[in-house]
Amino acid sequence: MKNLGKMMKQAQEMQSKMGQMQEELQKSEHTGTSGGGLVNVTLNGKFEMRSLKIDPSIFSGDDAEVVEDLIVAAFNDAKRKVDEFNKAEMSKLTGGLDLPEGMNLPF
Repeated sequence: MKNLGKMMKQAQEMQSKMGQMQEELQKSEHTGTSGGGLVNVTLNGKFEMRSLKIDPSIFSGDDAEVVEDLIVAAFNDAKRKVDEFNKAEMSKLTGGLDLPEGMNLPF
């Protein structure tokens, strides 16, 4: 029974830390770029887009497809950065314990 109480306390501590981490993820911002900085996309740690900046010089032509591709590339760069940040934060929370494939806490 003593071990059960200890486990419950650890679970509560982990839950509290997860809540704090969720708040940090919401506040964190990660900017992806493409086209040598012509397009910037900023996401928070929950993959919500916070801003999109496009250098006006890319509108000088009629090729909307290039602009679309640059936006997608910048978004994907920002997403990669969020993934890396989230993985590092989760590693801190779990003490470096590798979680099984597909177990993407806290989501």
